[in-house]
Amino acid sequence: MDNEKLFIPILLGTVRQGRESEKVAKFLFERVRKNSQIETELLDPRLMNLPMDNEGEDLKFINPGYRNAIMRADGLIIVSPEYNHGYPGSLKRALDILLKEYIHKAVGLVGVSSGSWGGTRVIEKLVSVVRELGLVVTFADLNFPKVENLFDEQGKLMDEAFNARIDRFLAELVWMSTVLRWGRQNLPSKFDAQIAKLEAEWQEKTK
Repeated sequence: MDNEKLFIPILLGTVRQGRESEKVAKFLFERVRKNSQIETELLDPRLMNLPMDNEGEDLKFINPGYRNAIMRADGLIIVSPEYNHGYPGSLKRALDILLKEYIHKAVGLVGVSSGSWGGTRVIEKLVSVVRELGLVVTFADLNFPKVENLFDEQGKLMDEAFNARIDRFLAELVWMSTVLRWGRQNLPSKFDAQIAKLEAEWQEKTK
């Protein structure tokens, strides 16, 4: 196994004004970037081009930053608030601009809510979505309940108990991402030709 850092970007799952989950995403971004094993990037759907009159894989060609980040990624962290027992439509629209590009990469799920469950139900809903995309979900989720009370005005986490949970979450994600990277590099897959075709199509349409 090479010693190259894992690339694990963080996808923030909402465009809502006043989004509390942004505090979680930015906090995790700072934590992850200090990890010697990981390189990261914060992906924000507000900065993506997601027109209301189209959706799906064609949109990757007008969102090269997101597409290139996922192609390069060894894993992914999704930070999603729970809205009415589900995930935001903006998160689903962002995820859906790619498909096979996600295959055989790890994903860690982070739920955020104003209630006491900490986004447990949104994580349950997302498991089936990321599985269909070909991502491999870890079992070490993160939950941020009553999020409006967790951070001070500078974005500092006020409950130290979360640090151990974050360490466990990242340890599992690093392990899974490392194993899957080795697999992608060393074990042939029926998806290799399809992914190579996608790359050739990308090069043709963006040259």
